[in-house]
Amino acid sequence: MNNEIRIYVACLAAYNGGRLHGVWIDATGELEEIQEQVNVMLKESPEPDAEEWAIHDYEGFGGYGVSEYSGFEELHNAASFIEEYPEIGGELLEYFSDIEEATKAAEENYCGCYKSMADYAEELTEETSQIPEHLQYYIDYEKMGRDMELNGDVFTIETGYEEVHIFWNN
Repeated sequence: MNNEIRIYVACLAAYNGGRLHGVWIDATGELEEIQEQVNVMLKESPEPDAEEWAIHDYEGFGGYGVSEYSGFEELHNAASFIEEYPEIGGELLEYFSDIEEATKAAEENYCGCYKSMADYAEELTEETSQIPEHLQYYIDYEKMGRDMELNGDVFTIETGYEEVHIFWNN
């Protein structure tokens, strides 16, 4: 599996002329390097005086949607965040649409990864409460977990089967 976070930048003059001409670029690279690779690609275009580009494809951004005309700084920042938080970074950016809020969620509000909300509710309850033994079997952790999410106390990101990342809403 390719873990590289990259964008495919295409020359619009070539594209409009019916030719594919572009380059895959590592979005975590320095901004100057990204711009230089685009400049070289445009200079080598089969169309004379090519100046315009667009992002026609991307990989490794998780749930984060990349626009055809996203700015390189925005993409570099998003790619760096996703590189730092590979399992949840793209989904957090898509959820918040703001890198500062996504960072706060990842660093301050992250509860962990659980099989389900019920598992989290059970762990939280057992850590914060003394439950009499004769009542333990009457507690419905599935409903507690569902209510935590419905009430807006937490939000979740599912990244796979029995992989539920839980965050407090603050």
